[in-house]
Amino acid sequence: MKFKSIFSIFLFLLFNTMNLSAQVPAIKLKSATDNSTFDLKKEKGKFVALHFLLKTECPFCIKHTQDYFTKAKTLPNVKQVFIKPDSELEILSWAKKLSPGDQAQFPIYRDPEAKLAELLKIPNGYRFHGQVVHYPATILIDPKGKEVYRYVGKNNTDRLSFEALTAKVKEFSK
Repeated sequence: MKFKSIFSIFLFLLFNTMNLSAQVPAIKLKSATDNSTFDLKKEKGKFVALHFLLKTECPFCIKHTQDYFTKAKTLPNVKQVFIKPDSELEILSWAKKLSPGDQAQFPIYRDPEAKLAELLKIPNGYRFHGQVVHYPATILIDPKGKEVYRYVGKNNTDRLSFEALTAKVKEFSK
């Protein structure tokens, strides 16, 4: 693994080894791609994977979401939630790269001004397309509503693979 600084090593170790088991606050997000709303309270009893995608155009976000869309049926006990901090129009433009069927099954939710990312303490400071943004991240919430695992990527290509998420779900299902 290549790290650009001691600080990035620190962030990587800190945020990828945390097992907070903390109750996650109430989360309600509106979709930019349909009329749905995600409400964490309604998902009690199943795992929820919050996927924080990067702001602006990101081909790795498209690849990441498409990989999850393809494999999600193999984890029926996990609600996959994809979140972008962009405006509704920016998300709609970005989502045109996704198939209409995927968009219908997996709405892309808005996190205006990355307030949820900040609330959940996803680190900020990643420079991408001339902006400073939050790092890409996945947070796994257990059926009781507690955060049990988080993965914070060290750059725009570093994402939690579907296979790694599957292993974590199995680990926390025991």
